[in-house]
Amino acid sequence: MELQGANDGIRLAAYRANLPAPVANGKATSGGFESDYYTCDGDGSSVASRVSVDLTGYETLDAPPRYDFYANTEVWGRRRQFRPSLFQLHAGPEDDSRPPMYEETTGGQAEAGGKDSSEEDEDEQKEPPTEPTRFGWVQGVMIRCMLNIWGVILYLRLPWITAQAGIGMTWVIILLSSTITGITGLSTSAIATNGKVKGGGTYFLISRSLGPELGGSIGLIFAFANAVAVAMHTVGFAETVTDLMRENEAVMVDRTNDIRIIGIITVTCLLGISMAGMAWESKAQVLFFIVIMVSFASYIVGTIIPASPEKQSKGFFSYKANIFAANFVPDWRGPGGSFFGMFSIFFPSATGILAGANISGDLKNPAVAIPRGTLLAIFWTTISYLIISATIGSCVVRDASGVLNDTLSPSSAVEDCVGTACQYGWDFTGCINNKTCVYGIHNYYQSMSMVSAFGPLITAGIFGATLSSALACLVSAPKVFQCLCKDQLYPLIGFFGKGYGKNNEPIRGYLLTYIIAACFILIAELNTIAPIISNFFLCSYSLINFSCFHASITNSPGWRPSFRFYSKWLSLLGAICSVVIMFLLTWWAALIAFGVVFILLAYTLYKKPDVNWGSSVQASSYNMALSRCAGLNSVEDHVKNYRPQCLVLTGPPSSRPALVDLVSCFTKDLSLMLCGNVLTDDPSPSVLEKAMSDSHLNWLNKRKAGSFYRGVVAADLQSGVNVLLQGAGLGRVKPNVLIMGFKKDWRSDTPQAAHNYIGVMRDAFDLQFGVCVLRMREGLEVSSPSQSHVNPSFDGGPESINSISVPSCVQTSPTSSVSIEPEPQHSTQFQKKQGKKTIDVYWLSDDGGLTLLLPYLLTRRKRWAKCKVRVFVGGDAEKKDEQKQEVLELIKKFRLGFHSVEVLPEINQPPQQMNVHQFEKMVSRFRVDTNSKPDSDSGCASQHQEPWMITDQDFEKNKAKSLRQIRLNEVLLDYSREAALIITTMPVGRRGVCPSTLYLAWLDFLSRDLRPPVLLVRGNQENVLTFYCQ
Repeated sequence: MELQGANDGIRLAAYRANLPAPVANGKATSGGFESDYYTCDGDGSSVASRVSVDLTGYETLDAPPRYDFYANTEVWGRRRQFRPSLFQLHAGPEDDSRPPMYEETTGGQAEAGGKDSSEEDEDEQKEPPTEPTRFGWVQGVMIRCMLNIWGVILYLRLPWITAQAGIGMTWVIILLSSTITGITGLSTSAIATNGKVKGGGTYFLISRSLGPELGGSIGLIFAFANAVAVAMHTVGFAETVTDLMRENEAVMVDRTNDIRIIGIITVTCLLGISMAGMAWESKAQVLFFIVIMVSFASYIVGTIIPASPEKQSKGFFSYKANIFAANFVPDWRGPGGSFFGMFSIFFPSATGILAGANISGDLKNPAVAIPRGTLLAIFWTTISYLIISATIGSCVVRDASGVLNDTLSPSSAVEDCVGTACQYGWDFTGCINNKTCVYGIHNYYQSMSMVSAFGPLITAGIFGATLSSALACLVSAPKVFQCLCKDQLYPLIGFFGKGYGKNNEPIRGYLLTYIIAACFILIAELNTIAPIISNFFLCSYSLINFSCFHASITNSPGWRPSFRFYSKWLSLLGAICSVVIMFLLTWWAALIAFGVVFILLAYTLYKKPDVNWGSSVQASSYNMALSRCAGLNSVEDHVKNYRPQCLVLTGPPSSRPALVDLVSCFTKDLSLMLCGNVLTDDPSPSVLEKAMSDSHLNWLNKRKAGSFYRGVVAADLQSGVNVLLQGAGLGRVKPNVLIMGFKKDWRSDTPQAAHNYIGVMRDAFDLQFGVCVLRMREGLEVSSPSQSHVNPSFDGGPESINSISVPSCVQTSPTSSVSIEPEPQHSTQFQKKQGKKTIDVYWLSDDGGLTLLLPYLLTRRKRWAKCKVRVFVGGDAEKKDEQKQEVLELIKKFRLGFHSVEVLPEINQPPQQMNVHQFEKMVSRFRVDTNSKPDSDSGCASQHQEPWMITDQDFEKNKAKSLRQIRLNEVLLDYSREAALIITTMPVGRRGVCPSTLYLAWLDFLSRDLRPPVLLVRGNQENVLTFYCQ
């Protein structure tokens, strides 16, 4: 019984003094509340587990191991129970911020009155849900697989294969085929016992092991192959009926149309049996199994009965050592007379081992039934093939005329007689020499019927084998397709996933399978249908074996199959052999099968379905990533391989999409990008959930930013960023550049916030990080109604300080207590093509080359490729041309492709007085009033307590740098009004010399009033560019 949706099936009941009396599956007591799992005193002061008291002897919330803690479904008649959270275990009793405790309810019944709720619970318990039909390993798997393996080839082609290959080589063919199917059976058993198996059969096993990409493609073609296999087996049945009718001179139209008519009528009857339910279908399979067993018994008895003259004329002489010896060696005939020719004909008869796994959803215990039933089915069918080939080869000669007068006369010379039958008084020399023999196992496909004690029983066996196989495929195809439809990997197929009745029967899938089968029945040619089907089945076998091998070599802790009798190398061998056999059978059909798989695989890779099944591909990706990261530890960093690995302080990434988009332009598919989010709050579970919420990473993935995400909770922004600076990354894959938004509200915000903002930059410089600051005229933030948090210390207004809004959709489940709706994807100017604009780089100070490297990386993207990079440097008017040539030569050695360099002598000129007054007004709020002449000791103490305050000495010491930033802003306004992006070297303020507010004023005035975005860049003063080759 599936658990109801978490949002309507579980109610959050907080710790409070007055718990409601009508609690699901619990009862009110005079002292408080008691349930099957939790007990709570009336005053709400203590919470404990009653079961824990029995096991430990004292009251504790700690719970003993229970099935419910690990299951995804609930058992009827018992309320679902949940494991207490870690916070509930370690939080103090006085902690009021503890999270709510789960109270199990059903569909909102707890909100109703106590009496009504109790009555409804009693009514529910009186009417348990009806159990669907479930099968054990014998009826559900073994018999079904045996029936699907046995087919027309057993009755009509195995004697002929024995004649061609001889008994010895036929056994080799049988054992080789059974080895491949046996290896596949072992792999299937391992996968089926590695967790609970649901409906979907082969598709479910492959998709949950290798992932949706290969699982979806093979599931679709496997369902289609089963649908076509219905037509193949039905046509085989119709051919047999048509031949019987022609022997009795009963013809409806002609042979081809008779096959079509009988085939359509037959598949319609099989559809009726299937839609009647699995119980009726299973009963029909048992009936077919009994018929086949009776036909086998009739055949074995027939080989023992002494041969009549009529049967001897057809080549049957009962068990004879000479016949066995003659038939033991090969006698290849015809164009297909070869080992692989016979193998290609026989191998399809060994397939069908997945018939039981395909109805995994209808089995009582798939983990037990699939291994036991499948392997025993392979064993017994292999034994039956070996016995029949040995017995038919020991009783029937290869050639016989069927003429009673072809006895060996006394006057005939024995030396002139040809064939083994000469030793038993029969002379078939004439037909052997003329190649006109119509009997014998080389010529007569109905040899088993001729040998049988009662011939019609063999015909009944042929009917049972073909109809049972057709019925098994008619059931398998919709079951596999239904699971595929429910996973919604492909469009336009969800309609067929709906189930009906207690067994969740895919009625629409049955009808679709019927239509496909009917279309192929109209072909009425068995040899045309069979090759494609065999290759599709072999493709499935190959992927099942590869799934087992791949899951084994990844060493994932989650790969723990209870079936131990498998080998990863045998599975790999089985996968390779399956592929080889595909091309040996029919190379063009193998190409078609692989082509279909690759097309569906490409579609799934393109669409990237939102599913997570814990596949071995995920485990392999982790292993590869871990191995590569560990391998980098033994390699020293080299300037040629330098990459800007960026820690981007975005807050929630959706709140600053422009910052994400710009950084993604020069890091995607090139280097590390890590979006950092610092929440300034106490580390309560709700705050931690907001910081770690998957919604942020989902937003980044949907935006295709190629970024990681990391959220931390800290007392303030500076300490939180410090944690990210020191702890983010893995080995050598760790950030080396800090990128943040400009704090445009620093004057209206508290001085402490501005001081912390500059403290973040200084911490980054201390840790040898490069630092970049992005400023946009319209700001970086976007307003979002479901925004969970905005870092208050940069690029925010007063209205965004410490703003934490409640998400519009919160769901509760055992695995994740909070789920936030996806954030909107706002468009930014960095997502658009920039056209033939310019990227203006002001390389005013040498920081190691980061200022030049970033625009180069931008121009490698299509949207920036047409932009022209202009490099501006300071210089003297008298040496302007000389300095320009010098910078050009240096850039040329770096091979950056920048050809436009301009020297700006005017950058050293004094700024306009008006702008100087504006700068002084900007910092006036933070200036220390020196006219009051306070006591020197108290003045020092005050400055120590308020390090952001600017004294006259500080202002004078940094006056030259201040004027430089003011003048640089004037130059930017003159030269770069129409640029797509301005990148300029960021000034550095010395700690203890330049107060944080003065430094922030430099950055503000430098980048103010500019229409293009401005990126202030300062490397860590170490080379990131080189013109050497080693």
